[in-house]
Amino acid sequence: MEIKFVGPKAIISKSGISFDNNKDDKSIYLNCVVQLIVALDHDYIEDKTYVYDNKIPNLSSDEIIKTIKKYTPKIEKTVEEWKEHTEKEVEHELDRASWNKILAPIEREVLIKNITMMKDYNVQRTINKSFYYAAVEILADIVKRDHIDYIIVPMLPEHTHVLHSLQGSMQKLKFPIDSKMEIYNKDGEFFSKLKVVTIGSGLNLV
Repeated sequence: MEIKFVGPKAIISKSGISFDNNKDDKSIYLNCVVQLIVALDHDYIEDKTYVYDNKIPNLSSDEIIKTIKKYTPKIEKTVEEWKEHTEKEVEHELDRASWNKILAPIEREVLIKNITMMKDYNVQRTINKSFYYAAVEILADIVKRDHIDYIIVPMLPEHTHVLHSLQGSMQKLKFPIDSKMEIYNKDGEFFSKLKVVTIGSGLNLV
C-alpha cells in the first residue's frame, strides 16, 4: 500500500474518459498536512509563538505513511476498508453497464472497457484520500489537545486547502471547534490565518 499521485477525478462515459480538474487528487496535499502535524506536535510554553520552516524537502510516501501510522495505528485497516468500498462501487458500475439496455451494444462495450481501465486509477485516488483525511483528523486532534490559537501559513493553494479541511474536521469533533479564516498582507507577502476558538499557542508556518 502506497501513496501515489494519479490525477483528478475521472468522469467515465460511453464516449470516453474526461477529468474534473476541480476534484484534485488528495495526495498533492499530504506533504503539507503531515508537515503541519510534525510542526504542531510538541510541548508548548504559554504565550509563545512557534515558527516552523516550510521549505524543508518533501516527505516520501513511506515517511508520510509512517507518520500517520504513529498517530493512527489502525490506519491500514481503515485504508483497506476505503479501498474495498471503491472496488465494490466499480463492480456495481460494471453490473449496471452490462445490463444497460438503453445503450447500443458497442456503446455498452466501450463503457465497460472504460470503467475497467480506470479501476486501479480510482482505487489509488481512494487510498490517497483515506490517508489525507486521516492526517487531517490527527491535525484537528492536536489543535484541540494543545489548545492552539492560530495557524499561519503562506497563501498557497495546498496550505489553504489543508486549513479548510482542518476547519471541517474540527467541526466534526465530539466537542466541535469553531474557527475562521483570514487573509492578510505582511511586508508584501500574503498569508492565510486560521483562528480557532480555544486558548493556547500559535504557529507561524513561514
